[in-house]
Amino acid sequence: MRNAFALCLFAGLREGECLGLSWDQVDFQAKRITVSQQLQKEKKQGARYHIAPTTKSGKPRQIEPPEITFQYLRAERARQAENQLAAGEYWNNPDNLVFTDATGKHLAIYTFYSNFKRIAARIGRPDTRPHDLRHTAATVATASGADIKSVQDLMGHATASFTLNVYAHTSDQMRRDTAARMQSYYDNLAVQRKA
Repeated sequence: MRNAFALCLFAGLREGECLGLSWDQVDFQAKRITVSQQLQKEKKQGARYHIAPTTKSGKPRQIEPPEITFQYLRAERARQAENQLAAGEYWNNPDNLVFTDATGKHLAIYTFYSNFKRIAARIGRPDTRPHDLRHTAATVATASGADIKSVQDLMGHATASFTLNVYAHTSDQMRRDTAARMQSYYDNLAVQRKA
């Protein structure tokens, strides 16, 4: 599930969005992903999974994540092609999903979650959840200098204030960078006054 975890980390997708992503929504040429559906499990007893034709916010979004995202997607496409060849007539991926098991069926959200938790425990972070990958994507986007509106669009939030309040935390380096940019601005004003 490495490639699925990487997609959540680098593209900021929610678990259901990641597991419900179809190849039709991935544009390798334009380096764009359309997020318009998600894998969901019905709440009733013995419920089945289905592809919900909407996202949590109810609005589709197009994102342009960093190139590394597409490297992991290419690796997943190759892995899936090998599985399809091995499965032969037993291959069944009617939704053209990106992340599938060895026979083309969708992955279960619980399996995705429990595998992630096992990895997190092994590295000494048992409290970490898959959703924290999304949190990291927003924080890294902000730390790298992305404007908050772009981060909001990447995350699929209704408002930029929600993105700021929930996901974008200031690091020491970000504070130093802000101070340096402000100092540069004041230095430029001083130079202009002398000229």
